[in-house]
Amino acid sequence: MTNRKPRILSVFPGFVIGGAQVRFAAIVNHFGVEWQHVIVSLNGRLDCRERLVPGLDVSFADPGLIKGDTRGNLARIRRFLRETAPDVLITHNWGSMDWAMANALFPLVRHVHIEDGFGPEERSRQLPRRAWTRRIVLRRSHVVLPSQTLLTIARDIWKLPERRLTYIPNGIDPDRFTPAARIPTDAPIIGTVAALRPEKNIARLLHAFHLLRQTDSARLLIVGDGAQRGELQALAAKLGIADDVEFTGHQPDPLAQLQRFDIFALSSDTEQMPISVLEAMAMQLPVAATDVGDVRAMLAAENRGSVVPLSAEALAAALRDLVQIPAQRHQIGMANRSKIEADYTQTMMFAAYQKLFLGHG
Repeated sequence: MTNRKPRILSVFPGFVIGGAQVRFAAIVNHFGVEWQHVIVSLNGRLDCRERLVPGLDVSFADPGLIKGDTRGNLARIRRFLRETAPDVLITHNWGSMDWAMANALFPLVRHVHIEDGFGPEERSRQLPRRAWTRRIVLRRSHVVLPSQTLLTIARDIWKLPERRLTYIPNGIDPDRFTPAARIPTDAPIIGTVAALRPEKNIARLLHAFHLLRQTDSARLLIVGDGAQRGELQALAAKLGIADDVEFTGHQPDPLAQLQRFDIFALSSDTEQMPISVLEAMAMQLPVAATDVGDVRAMLAAENRGSVVPLSAEALAAALRDLVQIPAQRHQIGMANRSKIEADYTQTMMFAAYQKLFLGHG
């Protein structure tokens, strides 16, 4: 690198509000004007721009790609890389793989690929074509995995060289999540924070809540927005639980809503290391979750009994256990907070990404 500020080119399938983008914004904010950033959002969305603090050295670029013109786009990407001259290219997930391809055969720049997980099409198995593509294209790249599950996939299925793989768990700032004083009620609040997309399977949570309400009083708070909101609201009405379910819509910072929760619920079909679960743990909340990705390993030992198979009935049973024993909720929540402070702080995450982005790894 030269004496100028490191220039980092980051490519996202979309710069939307999601785990990868929120983590990236936290890293950018932490290092401030020490680094120069160029961000490419392939679908043009810039929702996560709201998470960046003012005054940073950040620009957003359009490389002029043409949908469907794969060969032409590879040439356009290489031209863009020459013109931008970044010190490092950071690609995120399968949707940015063309950029990894364009740089792979005759590399123009050091490349780091971050894989956070998969969409519904790969929730139960790896698609062979994609696995082979990753194996070929990423074999000389630095590949970052935020979960042990993904690390195993990258090593055993993609067959990437182990020396090229780096496990960096997600981290948060525990001090932001000091729990507010909660007033005990007869109807505890179960909450989730999620984009309303199919893989988050909020429908499963609604069905689980419906089963829970047959025996116990509770309310459900759904923080987030997305294309499925209308059909999920219709499902809540069909199940007869609409009066006890609140859809908050998009929240730039879910902190205030998390302070209302008594229990956090995760109903996803696929996850790896969800930041929403880390935030719930920092808020001293117990978690009832489907058994996806690293969720079981992330939680304190006291909470792992509430990690269940992918069914509404199992999730309802886990929620019922937490609803009925408030003292157990408090004990689990304290253990989750301790787990965050020991293993999942931003300080550790920032140091690992700084080392990798600046080429010191």
